[in-house]
Amino acid sequence: MTEQLGRIDLHMHTTVSDGTDTPQEILEKVKAAGIGLFSVTDHDAVKAARVLCSVLKKDDPHFLPGVEFSCKDENGKYHILGYGFDPDAPALTGVVDHGHELRMKKVFARLDFLKAEFGVDFPKEELDRLLAMDNPGKPHIGNLMVKYGYAKTKEEAISDYINKIHFRNQYVRPEEAIGGILAGGGIPVLAHPFYGSGNELILGEEMEARLCRLMEFGLQGVEAFYSGFSEKLRAEMLAFASRYHLYVTAGSDYHGTNKLVKLGDTGLGDETTYPDGLKRFLAKLEA
Repeated sequence: MTEQLGRIDLHMHTTVSDGTDTPQEILEKVKAAGIGLFSVTDHDAVKAARVLCSVLKKDDPHFLPGVEFSCKDENGKYHILGYGFDPDAPALTGVVDHGHELRMKKVFARLDFLKAEFGVDFPKEELDRLLAMDNPGKPHIGNLMVKYGYAKTKEEAISDYINKIHFRNQYVRPEEAIGGILAGGGIPVLAHPFYGSGNELILGEEMEARLCRLMEFGLQGVEAFYSGFSEKLRAEMLAFASRYHLYVTAGSDYHGTNKLVKLGDTGLGDETTYPDGLKRFLAKLEA
């Protein structure tokens, strides 16, 4: 497979979650960017995987079904990616449904909080459109706050208003996400591993302890190549991957116009520089 791939990007979002491109639009952009293997990893959703599998043609780039679960437990927050699963596997769809249910509860709670604490209120037709989305979240509410003059930017809306409400238990637990991905025939991978809650950066022994804990649940890989990582961070994560024989993946975390990240911006070189963990990941996909 590696001789035919070109660029790889295994972390991107569509309008099914908090991206601004539809699945069909992102496919066209993937082709234009010369990406040979891609995955759409919408938050707590696999709808885009079903859509893309139905429209892909013979000469289109290789596509890998993906998902990104937002998780939390007593030790912090995690984003768990899943790859190569059956999108209709009951064990996986059960986690997707649970994640969506929790997401919607948080949307309603945030709207109530913003109205009660800051007088933020939106027209009914805007709320109807928001709640009709596949997976509405903080960026969507933030954009509405900018539209109606409650904040100057989406980032300000999230940091100064939306994030003022906290949720303790309304998250999928990492072992639930990893278990669902494995039961669906997929490969669980820790997304942007160094990033925790907010601006938290997890390094060294703390990072190693986090990986070991997640490996006990069945974690199989790490996203060592990521748009936000420096060369030093990539090297540290590649060392962990080598030490624990973990798969390695590469992703941009592209969200369309909702983020400044460019499609295909992963920090990964060409096929001649693929680390062993990525080569084993690609071989696993071919098996």
